[in-house]
Parts: sequence; structure tokens; C-alpha cells
Amino acid sequence: MKTNTISHLQNGLIALAIIFTGIMAGFFYAYTFNVNLAMSLVDGETYATVQSLFNENVRHVGFFAFFFGSAAISLGATIVHARQWKSPTFWLLASATIIYIGGIIIFTRQVNLPLNYYTESWDPTNLPLDWEATRDAWNRANAFRVGTSLTSFALCIMAMMSQTYARK
Repeated sequence: MKTNTISHLQNGLIALAIIFTGIMAGFFYAYTFNVNLAMSLVDGETYATVQSLFNENVRHVGFFAFFFGSAAISLGATIVHARQWKSPTFWLLASATIIYIGGIIIFTRQVNLPLNYYTESWDPTNLPLDWEATRDAWNRANAFRVGTSLTSFALCIMAMMSQTYARK
């Protein structure tokens, strides 16, 4: 591959990583600072019903494409920069990838999904005594995902800036 082709591939993958991680950061941010705030004001029956609907309706190909695609594209960008493993760009991308996989994918699997399954099992007219504590735990977990997704997004932006300045 010619240097120019490699450069286009490298820059293109970083740009896609920025777009994908940015969309996920925006998703988690909007959920935490809009949806969760509104949901904290409703009664238990409404919360149980609406939260279950959110959980069920977020499971679609568009969401999964960005949720998992952010990790895949960031990893791809890291791999195509492997020859420059001493560069800041490589380490920024590697960090963004590790943070996203650990802080979003693994964390979601270990923390958010069990809480989702629990809330989906509730009968809205006969809530468990811990429904408010569960809601608050889910909100804290999602706030954590805001921080990790924004960090991954920022690292991808910094990688593009590093890549751009390294070529000058």
C-alpha cells in the first residue's frame, strides 16, 4: 500500500471512530441528563412501564451498530496505526479503544443489563421494595457510561489532532 493510501485509511478510521464514539457519548449523555431526570419525577408504576419500554425498544440494529461499531472501528484505527506504536496517535487510539470496551461494553454487560432484566421483570402494579434504589443504581451506572464514552470520544479527537500535526 502506498503511503498516501495508508494515510487516507488511517485518517478515515479515526474520523469514523470519532463519529461512532461521539454518537454513543451523545446517546448516553442525553439519556442521563434528560430521560433519567424526567424519569426520577414519575411514580413507580410509570417508571417501571416506561423503563421497560425503553429497554425493549433500544434493542435494534441501529443501536447495536453504533454500540459495538464504536469498539470495532476504534480497534481498527488502532491496528492500522500499529506500525507507529511509539506515536501519540497510536496510544490515544489504544486508550480510547480500551476505555470504550471496558467502560461501555463490559460495564454494560456486568452492570446495566442485569438491572435492565430486573426492571423488565417487575409488575408495575406490584413493585419490589427496592425499585427506587434500583432506579438510582441504574442512573449512576449510566452516568458512568457518560464519562467513559465522552473520554473515549475525546481521545479519538485528540488522536486525529495528533495525526494531523504529526504530518506537518
